[in-house]
Amino acid sequence: MPTRVRALLWTTALLLTACGESESPSSPSTNPNVITISSGGIVTPRTLTVSPGTRVLFVNSHSRRHDMTSDPHPDHLDCPELNQVGLLNPSQSRESGNLVAVRSCGFHDHEDPDNANLRGSITVR
Repeated sequence: MPTRVRALLWTTALLLTACGESESPSSPSTNPNVITISSGGIVTPRTLTVSPGTRVLFVNSHSRRHDMTSDPHPDHLDCPELNQVGLLNPSQSRESGNLVAVRSCGFHDHEDPDNANLRGSITVR
């Protein structure tokens, strides 16, 4: 492949990557539905009720990473929209997908699934 074509492809890939979502909690967010992992490693609030179609913002204020996923562990099939949050390094945030179906969605840290401090639920109604 000619060098110019390779350079063009690489530049295009770089630009597409740069246009992705921000993962920084310091970015302004108008989402009022926020679940925070505190500096002590505790999810707050533990329960949240939202309207259908809502996205929930997960913010990691803890000093270690957390992989936030839907229940049940290890399949994560109850609410796949929550799996879009995924791995959050310290100081990162990410929104879930749109929670459209009326239901209750449990979530947990995939890397620490039995830790009650990192478990919670979102009720869509």
